Amino acid sequence: MSAKLKITIVGAGFVGMSLSALLAQHNDVMILDVNKDRVNKINEGKTTVSDLHIEKFLATKDLSLNATDNANIAFQNANFVIVATPTDYDPNTNKFDTRNVDSVVKAALNANSDLTVVIKSTVPVGHTEFLQRKHSTKRVIFSPEFLREGSALQDNLHPSRIIVGSNCHAGKVFASLLADAADKENIKVLFVKSAEAESIKLFSNTYLAMRVSFFNELDSYALAKNLDSQSIISGVSSDHRIGDGYNNPSFGYGGYCLPKDTRQLLANYDQVPQTLIDAIVSSNSVRKNFIAEEIVKKNPKVVGFFRLVAKAGSDNFRSSAILGIIERIKEKGVGVLIYEPKLNESSFLGMEIETDLIRFKKNSDLIVANRMSESLIDVAEKCFSRDLYGEN
Repeated sequence: MSAKLKITIVGAGFVGMSLSALLAQHNDVMILDVNKDRVNKINEGKTTVSDLHIEKFLATKDLSLNATDNANIAFQNANFVIVATPTDYDPNTNKFDTRNVDSVVKAALNANSDLTVVIKSTVPVGHTEFLQRKHSTKRVIFSPEFLREGSALQDNLHPSRIIVGSNCHAGKVFASLLADAADKENIKVLFVKSAEAESIKLFSNTYLAMRVSFFNELDSYALAKNLDSQSIISGVSSDHRIGDGYNNPSFGYGGYCLPKDTRQLLANYDQVPQTLIDAIVSSNSVRKNFIAEEIVKKNPKVVGFFRLVAKAGSDNFRSSAILGIIERIKEKGVGVLIYEPKLNESSFLGMEIETDLIRFKKNSDLIVANRMSESLIDVAEKCFSRDLYGEN
C-alpha cells in the first residue's frame, strides 16, 4: 500500500468525481472546481454527476474527500494535482481547446514547487512535452483515462490497464495509487513516453468509434435492402475474433469523448497519409443523414424525441447523436417535440419540451429513441429506434 498522500483533483465532472472517490479511500483528496454549487454538493457528500456507483461510494465508504473553489488552498501542500478539466474540440483551430488545462498546469506549478501535475484531460499528441518545455520542468506527466459515463467509478475500480506517460519516480508512484485503490488485481501497467500515452488515448477511442460506425453502416445496409440487421450482426459477431462489443446499432457515436477524440486524431494526421481516420469521422454524419431520411419517409407531422442524453445512465447531452438527428429533422420542416426529464426548461434550442410522458406519447406521430425504454412499450408500434439489444 502506498503512503497516504495529498491529492488535488481539478474538475468535478465524471472523470474528476470518479477519480476522487477512488483515491479518497486511501489518500486525502481535495476537489477544486470553479462552480460553487458543485463544491457545496461534494462537501455535503453528494456526487455532481449521474453515476450510481459514485453515489453509493460517497454514502457508504469512509472517504477523505473535500472540495473548494480556492486554488491556493487546493494546491498548498499537494503531492499530486490531477487535471480533469474539459478540452472541447475547436473546429476553428482544428484542435482541442487546452486553455483550461494549460492555466491549471501553470497555476499549480507556480503555487507549489514540489507537486507533480498529472493530466487526465485528453490533449493533442505532443502537448505534454510542449508544457514541459514551456515550464522547464518534468513535473508534468500525462496519464489517459478510459472511462464510460455512468460507469466511471466501476471502470476505475476494474481498469483494463493503467498507462502513465513517464518513467519517472512520480509516475510510478501515481500508477501505484491507482492500482492500490482498485478492486482488480494484477492490473497491466504501461510506462511509455508522454506522446505515446496521448496517442494511445486517441487511437483507443477512434477504434471504438470505428466499430460503432461499422455496425451502424451494416444496419444502414440492412434497412436499405429490407434485411434483418440483428440476424446479420448475430452471424458476424459470432466470430470470436469479432465478438459482441459495441455492435448495437445507434444513430451515431456521441457523448463527450468519441466525436472530439476522432477529430483530434484526424488533425494530428495532417502530415501523414491516411483514409481510414477520415472515413471514421465522416461516417458519423453519413449515418445521421441516413437515419433522418428514414424518419422523414414515414411522413410524420410531429416527431417526438425520447431523451437527449448521450446514452442510458448518462446526464450528458454534449455531442449526443440524437441532437444531430433533431437538427436534420428540423431542416426538413417537420414538427419536433422533446421529452427529456433532465431538462427543467420549457424549450431547448427553440424546440418545445414536454415533461409529461403521457402527453408526449399522445402528441407525437412518431417517437424516435436512440435507446428504447420500458416506458415506451405501450407505444412500440409508433417508435423508431435502431436499438436491437437494449444496451449502450
